[in-house]
Parts: sequence; structure tokens; C-alpha cells
Amino acid sequence: MRVVQWATGGVGRAAIAAVVAHPDLELVGCWVHSSDKVGTDAGTLAGIDPIGVAATDDVDALIALRPDCVLYSPIFADPNLVRRFLSAGINVVTPVGWINPPAQEREELDAICATTGATLHGTGIHPGGVTELLPLVLSSLSGSVTHVRAEEFSDIRTYGAPDVIRDWMLFGATPEAARGSIMLDALGAGFGQSVRLVADALGLRLDDDLRTSHDLAVATAPIDSPIGPIEPGLVAAQRFTWQGTVDDEPVVTAAVNWFMGEQHLDPGWTFGSEGERFEVEVTGDPGCSATFHGWHPPSIEAGLVRNPGIVATAQHCVNSVPVVCAAGPGVRTYLELPIVTARAAHHLLR
Repeated sequence: MRVVQWATGGVGRAAIAAVVAHPDLELVGCWVHSSDKVGTDAGTLAGIDPIGVAATDDVDALIALRPDCVLYSPIFADPNLVRRFLSAGINVVTPVGWINPPAQEREELDAICATTGATLHGTGIHPGGVTELLPLVLSSLSGSVTHVRAEEFSDIRTYGAPDVIRDWMLFGATPEAARGSIMLDALGAGFGQSVRLVADALGLRLDDDLRTSHDLAVATAPIDSPIGPIEPGLVAAQRFTWQGTVDDEPVVTAAVNWFMGEQHLDPGWTFGSEGERFEVEVTGDPGCSATFHGWHPPSIEAGLVRNPGIVATAQHCVNSVPVVCAAGPGVRTYLELPIVTARAAHHLLR
């Protein structure tokens, strides 16, 4: 299957390497935002050997390649561009939206896809696999479920995107500025869709509005970070929570805890004894909880070189491509696709 990688940030670079390593996929094109990357081999951008695919910013030329799938991973999505792909009969896998679109938007997208045969699938890790797929799989071992929770605990110093950390997440800003951040709504577009997908699968009819919260901790001493020292009194940790409720009782929760380390914070938040992790908990008969390690780097330095969480996001997208290409037209969520699996390492394949 012929794949075009759209954008070469952290997820995009990891996706290029994953496509090249996947025995069923071929990278045929690569879109870049920065003009100084145009003409550079996609393999070089991904930190692997050259693969003979030059990066371009020519949208028309990439669509004209007629790829089987675009792996669409810019920082912020352009809905009109995604509709253009679908209108051209090109399948789309993306970690930046469309996990579980609202009914009206889904109807519009389904109508486009019905004409062209294209499929759209939103995926990733958080939101994505951790907030939807894993909770639903674990819920199959329970009955009478009353609450599902998916939560991330991460040291944001390992996230190699200083502009995003500073300008969008508003770390290092004053608490007053951070409380006016768009992040609760911007992130909530994805996490909210996850919450509603889980609720739908469990047969829950949620109250109309999600319950949200945004909590802050400030530095009490200078903290070294990817955006420079965070001075006392400025934002050094944030918690975002989205909850679906039934008659005001929380039934589905998605949350992120992003810290600039565990030192010199007020309030004195810590990751706890388990350290950085993802947690999934199902409250039911019986209930269960699972803690996932391995998607966080062993050190800040290692994370800035290769962050396993970013790689996992890319891998989940890449591994979804064959399944999405084989699916029927329209928006397809986890509930409407067969299981997605990885492929074995090349040297083990026969």
C-alpha cells in the first residue's frame, strides 16, 4: 500500500521510519511545511538512510500520486484539506482528530466517502489507544460498569517541541495567562470524542456537557526546561480533566498530568511511586486497573532524541493503515474496525 506522510514533526518522522520498516507499506510522498525542508530526502528527515523520496510542499503533486493512504499528522488539522483527500478517494489515518466525530460532521464525511470509497480513521495513543481501545478491551472482562478512567502522567521536559510547550501549552506563563489557554478546549476536541466513544460502547447516555477542569502548579525555584528556566511563580505543571457524567455522576474520565519534573512545585505534585505512566481503570463487577510503562523515555536527554510515546503514536497510525485501506467507506472508529496489530521484525518474516 502506497503511503504519503503529511508533516515531519515528531510523529511524522517516527511514522516515516515505521512505514519504511513495515513489509506491507511503501512511502511514496512526504509533505513538509518548512520551505528549507523541500527537496530533502524523507529518510534523512526521519533520521534513517535515504529512501529516494524527496519532501515537497506541493499539495497537488502529492494528491496526484493517488496514494492508498495519507498519514496526516500536522500540529493542527485543516478539515478542508482532509475533505480534499477523501474527495479524491484517498484514505486518511490521523492522530490529530476525527476519533469519533459529532453526528453532523460524521454525516458530512460519510457522504463524501460514500461517493469516493475513502475511509477516515482517527487514532493515536492519548487520546486514542489509551483512552478508548484499552479501556474497552479491559471492560470486556467486567459487568455492571460504573466508571472508566484513562490517565496520563508525563514529564513534559521530554517533549521535543519547545514552541508548542511555550506558545500553546503556556508552560512558563503566568497562571492568569495559562488559565485563559485554549488548551482545555483544543485538547478537549479529541478527549471529548474519546469519552463519548467509550460511553456509547458501554450503552451510557451522557449528560449534554462534559465536566472539565484545568489545574495549575507554579515553580517555587528556577526549573530547567526545553523553553529555558521557568522562574518562580510561573506555570510548571498542569492537569486537564474531561468527564462524561450521567445525572451529574462521573462515568467516563480522561485526564493528563504534565509536569516539568517533580521538584520545586506549588502545589507539590509528584508522579507518585509508579513514576511516569498511563493508567486505565474499569470500575465494575469485577473491576480492574492496569498501569502501562514503556511509552516514556528513561531520561530527559533520551526523550529529546527519541520519545517512545511519540513513536507509539506513530506506530499505532502506521499499523492502522492496512486495516483502514481494507475497510468500507466512511468514518471508522475503533468500534468499526477489526483488531490492529503490528508486524514482526523483518528478520523474522518468511
